[in-house]
Amino acid sequence: MRHRIYREAESQDAFTDVLFNILLGFALLFIVAMVLVEDPEKEGKVDNKAEILITVRWPDRHPDDVDVIVEGPRGDLLWYNNRDVALMHLDRDDRGLFADRVVLDGVTVSNPLNQETVTLRALQPGEYVVNLLHYKSNYLEPLPVDVKVEKLNPEVSLVFFGTRKLTGTGDEQTALRFTIDAKGEVSGTNELPKELVARVAKESS
Repeated sequence: MRHRIYREAESQDAFTDVLFNILLGFALLFIVAMVLVEDPEKEGKVDNKAEILITVRWPDRHPDDVDVIVEGPRGDLLWYNNRDVALMHLDRDDRGLFADRVVLDGVTVSNPLNQETVTLRALQPGEYVVNLLHYKSNYLEPLPVDVKVEKLNPEVSLVFFGTRKLTGTGDEQTALRFTIDAKGEVSGTNELPKELVARVAKESS
């Protein structure tokens, strides 16, 4: 009798061990599956790494509105109403004094900086055209606008710096045209004018 009870207890222990091992196996498989599954929120996200930085500045606290328009190698147009296209991104659209106020710790303060910035997140071979548009003018005097183009990797290097004087509402000027070669290097620059506003108007209509 005592031997029979011992065998039953031994059988139950073996069953418990097998059940525990099965549950442990399922738990490990579940953990591995969770590690391998991609986070759905990451789909469609673009790496924020920048290769080229384009900075457009005009005098602080000036009420005029200046817009930057960039044409990529495939003819894609970046402008204030199309801020993310073909790995080009308009990081800041400045409208002069309009909406130049921010709230910090519950206090409304003025942001005097007049600056638009564009980043190229990858270097597609071909020509890029950087144009300026004097979207809204408030004075008769020409408006000086500084344009700086920098290549950021593997180290920061200046591609271009220059000043354009915009002459009034609707004035469009080409600040720079630069070419990226197959190795991702800037192989040439020029300042030959190219009109882009007509295409922007057509796309926005």
